[in-house]
Amino acid sequence: MAGILCIQSQPVIGNKDLNIKIIEEFINENIKKELDLVVLPEFFSTGINHAIFLNEPEDTIGGSTIAKIQEIAMKYQTNIIAGTVIEKDRDKLYNTTFALNREGKILAKYRKIHLFNYMGGTEGERITAGDKLVICNFDFGKVGLGICYDIRYPLHYKKLVQQGAEIIVLPTAWVIPLEKFKKSLKIEQEMWLALNKVRAFDNLVYTVSCNQIGKINDRIAAIGSSVIVAPTGEIIAKADNKPCTLYAQLDLNVVKHWKSVYPISSID
Repeated sequence: MAGILCIQSQPVIGNKDLNIKIIEEFINENIKKELDLVVLPEFFSTGINHAIFLNEPEDTIGGSTIAKIQEIAMKYQTNIIAGTVIEKDRDKLYNTTFALNREGKILAKYRKIHLFNYMGGTEGERITAGDKLVICNFDFGKVGLGICYDIRYPLHYKKLVQQGAEIIVLPTAWVIPLEKFKKSLKIEQEMWLALNKVRAFDNLVYTVSCNQIGKINDRIAAIGSSVIVAPTGEIIAKADNKPCTLYAQLDLNVVKHWKSVYPISSID
């Protein structure tokens, strides 16, 4: 069994120290549980703020932000998928998630491949797309990495499963226009949950999607609804519309069972 803690937070724009402190408080509240993996949202330390992304990017080993998360991993002896930070490599910026082990060592990092450039989204104007799929070999199992809009690309998930992923983790900042928030929040959440259920069911793996919650600025707000889904498509845990945590113990033998029954990932 793998104990998974998903932290749905509402980052304060630009206040990295406070945002990381809040993350640690959530972990500490769950310290009596078996913590094999803690998952953080996309942009967990900064919120969505283009000025910060351009002027305060982290370096290729995650800078001061990931250094602090490494300390937390060591303190609580847990693996962590550290949401995302904006990483600068030479003259390019990447939206990058770092996977850390219980000793705080960086095991892997994944640069977001599918950038959000639609319906007013301008991520690709600032960020360079990654070009490599990433599987992280944790001490409890194999975890495939994605970020936010990657969920709209079924082959991204299938390729991760073909490479051995038993769980696919998705740090997310899934937002909608603030002007439509009250009117369309319910349907947006329903579609978000449907995407997660289908990706899990189609690929016979667990999916863990960790979202932000709350108003981002005068234009957009995050929809929350962080969720953990079983290979059968069953929702194991779903977040309320507030900062909170989700916890579940995932039996990876279930993945092995269903893959032996339906070898979907090996069939094109």
